[in-house]
This record gives sequence, structure tokens and C-alpha cells, in this order.
Amino acid sequence: MRNVVLVVLDTARAKSVGMQPFPADRNAPPAGRAGTRLAPGDRPTTGDDSVGAHPTPTLTRLAEAGTAFENAFATAPWTLPSHASFFTGIYPSEHGTHGGHTYLDDDLRTLPEAFDDAGYETIGVSNNTWITEEFGFDRGFDELRKGWQYIQSDADMGAVVRGEDIREKLDATRNRLFDGNPLVNAANIVYSELLQPEGDDGSARATDWIGDWLEGRSDDRPFFLFCNFIEPHVQYDPPKEYAERFLPDGASYEEATAIRQDPRAYDCGDYELTDREFSLLRGLYRAELAYVDHQVGRLREALEDAGEWEDTLFVVCGDHGEHIGEHGFFGHQYNLYDTLLNVPLVCHGGPFTDGGRRHDLVQLLDLPATLLETAGIDDPELRDQWSSRSLHPDSNADSREAVFAEYVAPQPSIDRLEARFGEIPDRVREFDRRLRAVRTAEYKYVRGDDGFERCHLVHTDPLEHTDISDDEPERVRALRRRLEERFEPLAEAGASGEVEMREGTKDRLADLGYL
Repeated sequence: MRNVVLVVLDTARAKSVGMQPFPADRNAPPAGRAGTRLAPGDRPTTGDDSVGAHPTPTLTRLAEAGTAFENAFATAPWTLPSHASFFTGIYPSEHGTHGGHTYLDDDLRTLPEAFDDAGYETIGVSNNTWITEEFGFDRGFDELRKGWQYIQSDADMGAVVRGEDIREKLDATRNRLFDGNPLVNAANIVYSELLQPEGDDGSARATDWIGDWLEGRSDDRPFFLFCNFIEPHVQYDPPKEYAERFLPDGASYEEATAIRQDPRAYDCGDYELTDREFSLLRGLYRAELAYVDHQVGRLREALEDAGEWEDTLFVVCGDHGEHIGEHGFFGHQYNLYDTLLNVPLVCHGGPFTDGGRRHDLVQLLDLPATLLETAGIDDPELRDQWSSRSLHPDSNADSREAVFAEYVAPQPSIDRLEARFGEIPDRVREFDRRLRAVRTAEYKYVRGDDGFERCHLVHTDPLEHTDISDDEPERVRALRRRLEERFEPLAEAGASGEVEMREGTKDRLADLGYL
């Protein structure tokens, strides 16, 4: 394959991506610069994941023509450590990028660096403020664009976007406004906080830019393109036309969008949500998936118009999932349920054309080996570093008997939650722990460094409601040993994430309450 395109649908969980066979007589979502027109399709009768229209017809068609991995798992339940894993091919405790240390170590080899050294033009488009040079993700990219900036600038106002309340946003504005040109910084803050198009968090603008870049490029090198679409992430604010297709009967767009969306406040008991409100939020979430699915279709059309589609490996995945009321949670922190770890993964092009559906266990950190083998690139430095296994159908890599995940440190920290909410519930205080999980085809086992553990039988308890750890002590011991064979024992894991941040980053993060 000449080109490689990796598209991340931020916060896309597998259970909400309707990749059932899609009727051939339905047309794909219309492509257009506005990015807000609807695909044909029946209006669902509920916002629940179990029924309703397909939110992702473009992804479904890619899966039918390519290869869909139905048991793909992230290594972590949130953006920063998950991206770090599929950029480096290693687990969170190994790359050391997590809630306690938020910078990707300069000594680690990354996937964009491998493509760059192989002679590729390397372009990144990020709509998530964690995936920037601030946190070490620019290495290897010829250009890494920030979707929340109206004017591309080295001074990054992403900390303002990441602020979880007005106090944090104002503090970030004060700390960052004079870092570079204050007029440009002010314009970028006003754009990200007030003027971004309603119903879009950057994906339409990103797709427009990529289309223009493809149309105007004269470089005859192959390219590696990375793009993160963040719309499925809170806040769920899809265009009204999309929301109305996925809300429950009798619900209005105005009612749904008036619901408070503040996951940390919900977890800390600052407010409550009813079953109906969660149903409406799930409808908005599925509408966001439908909207970014439309942008994926536009991206494909741009590649076709540029004559690059037939020679491109096109990969779409989620970086982690989301809780929308499941297990009593809202958002994607504090635990390792499959709701947060099981993500969509579709590959199209070359050896992945007409590849059908694969049911074997795979991890997102398998992407480096897969993309490089498919592109015909050998990068010894990255290969020596990774735990990645190629998913290429002709690969001689062993299939995985188990997949693993880690939650190294809470994000935001318990101290940061206390600073915002004062006294927090004991239930939340218990989340100040480190978690690891192992999942086989039969069992899912999770253990914490505080002695917490649970075990589930996957086939009979896919939603992880029934803990069988007391009933199967031998099985639990075997799975615990498996975790310790993959990682060091939890009691000794304290220093495994120690990495040095870039000059000045640590102070800025401390000012914002991240450390």
C-alpha cells in the first residue's frame, strides 16, 4: 500500500457502533462542505443501543468491503494513555503516559516517526487537546494541526478547552494568554469557547482542510495521515437534524440538550440523572457517532477525488468507550469495564479488502505492527520496543490468547476533585487506585492495588454484572498470575510510570491542577 490513513473516533464504544449488515439499497450519507446533511435511514424509536437505526453506515460499508475486528480492545479507558499505546505499541505502565505523568517520553519511538524516516509525508489533525506537542505527540509529524485553534499557532490554548469548569478555564486563560501573541491566543480562545460552529467540534473543518490539502499537494511521496474526530466526547451536542433521528419517541432536541453533562460532577454526587435523561443522552451520543461517521464518508470521498483511495490503507478505530449510565457511571474514568475498552476497529484496503469479520482478540497497540507490515516498512527501533502483533492476514505473528488494560492513575486526580467539589463521596475516593485487567475469550478479571478484584464469565455475563471471583478462586489465581506475568506485581509498580516532562510543562500542569 502506498498511503496509510488512521482515523480515531474519540470515545466511540463498540456496543454503540451499529455494524450489522447494512441494506445495499440505501445510499451513503451525502457528502458536502457543510457536513450537516442527513443520511437516509429510519428514525429509531429509542435512544437505547439495543434498537434503532444504524448510526454508522459509512463504517458499516467499510467493514463489509474490508475487515472488521469485533473483539478489539484499548489498553486504557481514556485518550492520553490509549493514544500513547497505539503510537508506541506498548502498555500504559511501560510508556508512562497517564493521569499522573501526562507527557509521552522523548526516548520512546513513535509510529509517525517510523513513517517519517521511511520517507512518508506525515500529517496529523487533532481535535483532542491531549494529542498535541504539549504532551509529546508531535514527534514524526511534518505538520500537526489543532482543530480547536482558529489560527494555527505554536502557543496552544488547549488547556482552556480542557478546563472542567469556569474557574479552570479562567485560570488557564490567565496562564496562557501571553504565551506568544496574545491577540492570536485571544482569538483562538474566543473561537474554541464561543464561536465554533454549532453541532460540530472540529470534524467538518478538519475534513475540509484535509480535502484541500489532498487537492493541492504536489508531493509525490506516499503519506501517513492521522486524524482524531472528537464529537462523541462530552459535550454531546450533535446537529439538531442528527439528534432528532436518535432521541426516544416524544423527546425533543431542546429537552435533551438541556440536560447537564458534567461527568465528574455526576460521579461525585453533585447532581443526579434519571433513566429517561440517560436515555436521551444515549440518543445524543449515537447522533454524534452518526455525525462523525458522515465525516468519515467525506474523508473517503476526498481520497477518491484525489485518486488516492485505491492505494490507501484506511483504518478507523475508537480510542476508548464511554459510560452513559452503565454501572452507575457517566464518562470514561475510574474503571476498566468493557464499555470503556471494547472499541470499533475496521481496516480497508490491500490485504484487508473483503476480509470479513474477525473474532480473535486484538489490541489497539497492534496497530503499529499492522500498519508498518502492510506498508512494507521495517523499523527495528520501534519493533524492538513494542508489544505489537501484526493483524495482517499473512502475518506470522501469534494470535492473542488474552488482551490487557491498565488504569494507572485517576484523571482528574482525587485532589483535583476535592478542590472543585469539597467533600467527595467515599465511593469516588475508592477510585484512587491502580487497576489492571486481563480478558480471555472466556473470562474477564480486574485487580486493583488496594486488593479490589472482580471476575466475570464473558459469554454469560457480557455486561459484567455478576462477580464470580468468590465462586472460582482457582480461576482467579490463574488470571492474577497471568497479569503478573505480563506486568510487575501491583505492589511494586509505583515507579514504572516515572518519566520526565518537557521543560515548563510540569509547572503549567501543576497550575491547572493536573498534578
